[in-house]
Amino acid sequence: MRQKDISSLRKPFLRRTALGVASLAIPVILGASLSSCKDDFLDRQPLDAITDVTFWKTQQQLELAVNGTYAYLKAKNFADMENLADNTIYPPRSDYQAISSGNFDFTAGTLNSEWTAQYNGIRRCNHFLENYSKAEGTVDAETLSQYVGEVRFMRAFLYSYLSFFFGDVPLITKTLNIGDPEIYGERTPRAEIVDFILNELDEAAQGLPVSYGNSDLGRITKGAALGWKARVALFYGRYDVAEAASKAVMDLGVYELYSNGNPATSYHELFTDAGKLANGRNKETILARVHLENVSMHNMSRETQVPDQTSRFCPTKSLVDAYLASDGLPIEISPLYSENSYEEIFKNRDPRMTQTILAPGSEWGGKDDGDQDDKPNEIFNLPKFNADKKGCVTGTGYYFTKYVDIPAVGTYNKDDNDIHLLRYAEVLLTYAEARLEQGTLTQQDIDITINKLRERVGMVPMTVADMAAHGLNLRDEVRRERRVELAREGQRYFDILRWKQGELLAQDVKGVKKSLIPSWSQTYVASYPTDENGYLIVNTGRRFDESRNYLWPVPFNQLQQNPALGQNPGW
Repeated sequence: MRQKDISSLRKPFLRRTALGVASLAIPVILGASLSSCKDDFLDRQPLDAITDVTFWKTQQQLELAVNGTYAYLKAKNFADMENLADNTIYPPRSDYQAISSGNFDFTAGTLNSEWTAQYNGIRRCNHFLENYSKAEGTVDAETLSQYVGEVRFMRAFLYSYLSFFFGDVPLITKTLNIGDPEIYGERTPRAEIVDFILNELDEAAQGLPVSYGNSDLGRITKGAALGWKARVALFYGRYDVAEAASKAVMDLGVYELYSNGNPATSYHELFTDAGKLANGRNKETILARVHLENVSMHNMSRETQVPDQTSRFCPTKSLVDAYLASDGLPIEISPLYSENSYEEIFKNRDPRMTQTILAPGSEWGGKDDGDQDDKPNEIFNLPKFNADKKGCVTGTGYYFTKYVDIPAVGTYNKDDNDIHLLRYAEVLLTYAEARLEQGTLTQQDIDITINKLRERVGMVPMTVADMAAHGLNLRDEVRRERRVELAREGQRYFDILRWKQGELLAQDVKGVKKSLIPSWSQTYVASYPTDENGYLIVNTGRRFDESRNYLWPVPFNQLQQNPALGQNPGW
């Protein structure tokens, strides 16, 4: 990666004119006096702004405009969306928790911020696509095709989230001016939006390179366009399209699962500084929001193990229980699983569990844990429930270690981990699931997809025969594999929506068994209710209305501005 984050690389300052046209503004020193102007001064372009007449002439200008669209590529907020589902919770009330629990309406701020953020980015993309051809003849055709591919990918990316969240949305493919009828138009049916997205990604892939040199790491590639197409197609049940797109990525031959040669640490290391694209060893990440120390950073590590507050991402019992025992069986039926102590929960499990969920005996940055003293610890022992500002508190009894760079925990907004938006691991999972849903998944397919993921961490392979012998459902196990591999990566909510398993979001959020909490910490959980088996109930009063909650409502602000948008069913 060059010495700037490409999301802001030489990015021009944008201001909006009254007509909704983005003018690219730069300060200049006016060296001529009015008395020296000729009669044609009224026909001259403004000297204090770059306009569409003077811009779009050179490769450097086009690159500036392309790089400006990268600002709308999701970053840490991609992983933050994990709190929309049942893998994590931040106990204090937030918009994500309200949406997850079904206790929200069309005034929730997150709804409007997602709507406006995507359309702001789409507007930037449309502006580029309307003007880039002015550089034809100056910029070579291959570079133009690359730039167009990057921007068309970004437009498809943004429409993906709009359609995931809201269903029908306005399909806008040009920059709008005051008075344009599209400003007050109706929404486009979701199926048409999806067709548009998939076509955009096809067109983008044709012009994008398979890879870039080191100076352009992090730019959108052909693999990113095909991989994102696979994700969108899988979400909408277009399994043949998802299979073909994911297989196309596999056939590119440029991606492989990250490994440092040690199954006990490879998976975890991918989500640390060692797994950054700039380090040159990561051939798994297909699309990332690249970060650079002291240039573009975030706060993920600190928020995960914040040393004086409650963690913003507390793993739930539901996620912890999803990890198989090390014999490949669910913990409910495995003879290897025991829950006689907090430490035993982590023993004899899928190795991805302790590379995702913080286990006793692991390094951490949260200072004082739940042991009997109040002194800082470099090694984690027990969960902390005492909010004395001396250490990281958990709402569930569990913490994450995935995506935690321990030196960054003690700082604020100084985390330069890349955020992995699309990994080769996901492509393999998509291929397996798409084949499954078409009734064509074979053991050979499992071996080249799911078992590659298990092999990386030293987990026993999945076999159809073994699952049948233990009465396990193949679809359930393929979905479990996706859940544990992609935990903490902002995808669980969308999987629940597309699998039509909204009832999972209506269930109480639970934590560790209360009896496993040491006596000296019992006073801090005394007010926690428990279920019939003694597990902490962290969040209750949840609901999921099947008739409406698979879509978000159109935001109140948008309906006020344009009543023709209409509202989604049930809202």
